[in-house]
Amino acid sequence: MKKTVNYLLILVIGFVGGLAGTLVAPLLHPTNQPNQVVETKKDNEQTTVSNVQYDNQNSTTTAVEKVQNAVVSVINYQKARDNGYRSILGSNETNDELAVAGEGSGVIYKKTDQFAYLVTNTHVIAGAEKIDIQLASGEKVEGELIGSDTYADIAVIKIAADKVKNVAEFANSDKIKVGETAIAIGSPLGSIYANTVTQGIVSSLSRTVTSKAEDGQTISTNAIQTDTAINPGNSGGPLINIQGQVIGITSSKITSSSNSAAGVAVEGMGFAIPANDAVNIINQLEKNGKVIRPALGIQMVNLSNLSTEQRKKAGLDSDTVKTGIVVVSTQQGLPADGQLKQYDVITKIDGEKVETTSDLQSALYKHTVGDTISITYSRNGKEKTIDIKLTHSTEDLSN
Repeated sequence: MKKTVNYLLILVIGFVGGLAGTLVAPLLHPTNQPNQVVETKKDNEQTTVSNVQYDNQNSTTTAVEKVQNAVVSVINYQKARDNGYRSILGSNETNDELAVAGEGSGVIYKKTDQFAYLVTNTHVIAGAEKIDIQLASGEKVEGELIGSDTYADIAVIKIAADKVKNVAEFANSDKIKVGETAIAIGSPLGSIYANTVTQGIVSSLSRTVTSKAEDGQTISTNAIQTDTAINPGNSGGPLINIQGQVIGITSSKITSSSNSAAGVAVEGMGFAIPANDAVNIINQLEKNGKVIRPALGIQMVNLSNLSTEQRKKAGLDSDTVKTGIVVVSTQQGLPADGQLKQYDVITKIDGEKVETTSDLQSALYKHTVGDTISITYSRNGKEKTIDIKLTHSTEDLSN
C-alpha cells in the first residue's frame, strides 16, 4: 500500500512540474512571443510604415507649442550699398532701393485691439530704414519701431493686431535655477530657418557680458548663460523654460576665446537678457520711446581687473577690500562730483553688495532721476557710507 501511494505521489509531482515548466518557458524565452515573429513578405509586396500608435508629446513639445506661434523673424531693410557698377557705367543716379541688411528674431508679448507688441535686440534693427516682421505663419507685415535702447540691447516694435493669435508670457527670471531646462526658438541664419527650436540648460546666472555700443563705448550687462544652441539670427528671440514662459531674450554667444595667441573655438556659451531686466526696459520704451537712466558721473573699473602693480599705485594693495568698483574719475557737475574721489572703492549700493561695474549699473538703473541712493565705499582702508541724490541722467554724461 505504501509503495502504491509513493508511486502516485511521484506521478503527481511530475505532472505539476511539467505544467509549471510549460507556463514559465514563454517568459524565459520571449522570442516565442507573437510580436517577435518575423513576417515574410512576397517579392512584389511594398514596404509600409508601422501602424503602431504612440504618444510623442512631452514637456518640451508642450512648452514649445505654448509660445512658438508668438515667435517672429525680424527683417532689417536698408538702402543697398553702391557696388561700384554705377560709377563704372557713368551713372550719377542714387540708389534708393532697400535691401535686406540683416535678420533676427523677436517674440510678441502683448496684444491690444489695434496693435501687437514684440521685443527684439537693438542690434537686430540698428540702422533700419524699414522693418518687416515675418509671423510664424510665414506671412510678412510691416513693423513700426516704438523705441530702442543700446545699453540694454532691447527694442520694441509694434505691428497690426489682426493677424496675431498668440502672445508669450514672461517668467520671473529671479526664480530660475542653474541646471533647469532652457529652450531657444528663433531664426538662426535668417527667416529661411524660422521657428527653429534648440534645447539645453541654464548654465549660469548673472554673467557679465561686455560689448561695444555704436558709439564705441564699452557696455557691460548681466546675462543668463546657456548651452542651448544659438546662432546668428537667434538674436532677439525668446529663451523659454519648461513651462513655455520667456525667461530671457537671446542676445549673443561666444564663439572663440582670445586668451591664447591662436584663439580657442568655443561651443555652448550663449547669453540672454533676463526677462525681468527686459520687461523693465520694455515698459519704459512703450511709455517714452527711450530709456532715461540716472547717472552718477564716474569713470570706473572692477577692482578684480587691476594687476598687483596697479593696486599698489592706487594704494589699494591692502587686504581690507578684495572686491568692488574703483572710481577712476568723476565728472564735474554730476552727482558724484565732490562726494566720491579717485581710488574710492564702491562695495555696496543701497546696502547690497556690488562687485562689478555691471552690478553697479544694474543697481543704479533700478532707480529714476530724482531718487537718492546709499553708497558704501572704502577710502584709505576705512569704510564710509553716503547718500547721493541722482539729479542727472546718462544723457548728461560727457563722451
